[in-house]
Amino acid sequence: MLRPLEVRALPPHGLWVRYADGVEGEIDLSHLVGRGVFALWEDPLAFERVSIGSAGQIAWSDAMELCADAVYIEITGKTPQDVFPKLKTEAVGA
Repeated sequence: MLRPLEVRALPPHGLWVRYADGVEGEIDLSHLVGRGVFALWEDPLAFERVSIGSAGQIAWSDAMELCADAVYIEITGKTPQDVFPKLKTEAVGA
């Protein structure tokens, strides 16, 4: 897992994140607002309560979090294989 060190809300629905490897950047989450569990973010004060959870997740509560790895991939524009070179790609027969 890529470890975030710092996270800040950027109104109205953006995040700035800095990771242990020096990568930092912004991500826009406005496309998720109001969808399912992301209805929480309709309240600006609730969105601003973002923090880094004990397992390194980007969290708003115990039930509301984002995977720090997925945010890293979005910020950097890298593929999962770029970030995790030991991942294997196997063809799946159906």
